[in-house]
Amino acid sequence: MRITRRRLCAAVLAGLSVPAWAAQATLAGPTASGPAGAEHKAALVIGNGAYRIGVLKNPVNDAQAVAASLRELGFEVVLRENASLRDMIEAFREFSLAARTAHVRVVFYAGHGLQVKGRNYLLPVDTEIRAEDEVPAKSADLNELLDRLGAMQHGINIVILDACRNNPFSGAEILGPDGRRLKFRGATPSGLAPVEAPLGSMVAFSTAPGGVALDNPNEKNSLYTKHLLGFMQSPGLPVEMLFKQVRLSVARETGRVQVPWESSSLTGDFCFRQGPQGGCSIGR
Repeated sequence: MRITRRRLCAAVLAGLSVPAWAAQATLAGPTASGPAGAEHKAALVIGNGAYRIGVLKNPVNDAQAVAASLRELGFEVVLRENASLRDMIEAFREFSLAARTAHVRVVFYAGHGLQVKGRNYLLPVDTEIRAEDEVPAKSADLNELLDRLGAMQHGINIVILDACRNNPFSGAEILGPDGRRLKFRGATPSGLAPVEAPLGSMVAFSTAPGGVALDNPNEKNSLYTKHLLGFMQSPGLPVEMLFKQVRLSVARETGRVQVPWESSSLTGDFCFRQGPQGGCSIGR
């Protein structure tokens, strides 16, 4: 197996073993989670909110709600809350092994994310970054995850990122957990950088490239996840149309301050809930 993480992540991976659930899912094949002929659908859901710097209210609630909805829709779900860097790297590795035979793979992440030199990084809750050049070694590389998923020639991938909150390490000074005043060095732009979805994949962002998503402290879920959860239950709604409806709803509620965005190279049809006549067939 090819491992592309830098030395820190390589050290983490070297000591890992595949857990029982992962081995079973890999060996059982496409129909492992349902009756004969049923699609095997797998999901990895991560919600990070308890950061040392830049605490977020919504992500854990978002992850729990998305995980519950996906389970109800027939997905085999792995949920991680307030994940450390080790937890995130382990979860991505296990998922890429266990879900490689799945017909549908979904990855949902809620929490902090930032871009450095055109690459996107998802921040674990234990990260403490003081300079831009520390980001790759102290966070999970989204581009590497997409590369792994894109290398799977069977099934489709849907990656959903409610991860474009403000960069907690930008600005003049930040107060560290031990009381020290730290200054983040680097001109990291806001939001995440655009990506090209690998063939057979869709990548959905909670806001446009370079934009910042709004946290929603007055409600349980973020604005983006709130609307995502609602439209996921729509019978027969094709996934491309689902995200279009989410985009319209979020843009309307925020006065176009936040406009979700997607990159898609899907080659087949998919809807989270089948239509009245089966498959993606709205009212047919």
